[in-house]
Amino acid sequence: MSPRQIPLDVGLQVVSSYTSDPVTTLANREETALACRFTLQLLAKAAPGRAVEVRVPPFGAVQVLGGPAHTRGTPPAVIEMSPEVWLALATGQLTWSDAVTQGVVDSSGRRANLQEWLPLVELG
Repeated sequence: MSPRQIPLDVGLQVVSSYTSDPVTTLANREETALACRFTLQLLAKAAPGRAVEVRVPPFGAVQVLGGPAHTRGTPPAVIEMSPEVWLALATGQLTWSDAVTQGVVDSSGRRANLQEWLPLVELG
């Protein structure tokens, strides 16, 4: 059974709230969780596969990118970051290369790079 999908209008609304006022959204755990889960959902749709696991604790994780799939244990490539960093990346407020340079993304494995798929949401 696949996880329940967040409706597009609901997800875009919470991400729009985040881009308008990140401090307020991040202060609201429920909104932060929804924004993280929605953008992870978008990533999974944009980069289907099971070769890399992207983790945004405590709100969610998805497996993305084609290649060797894993079924148990830690995948060969893992990317982990805080909700604040993830939402900044997903909305284009932070670039992948800047996040890596700043050391705010913990990644391992050859394929642990999301630059091609970010940002996921650009609200004008």
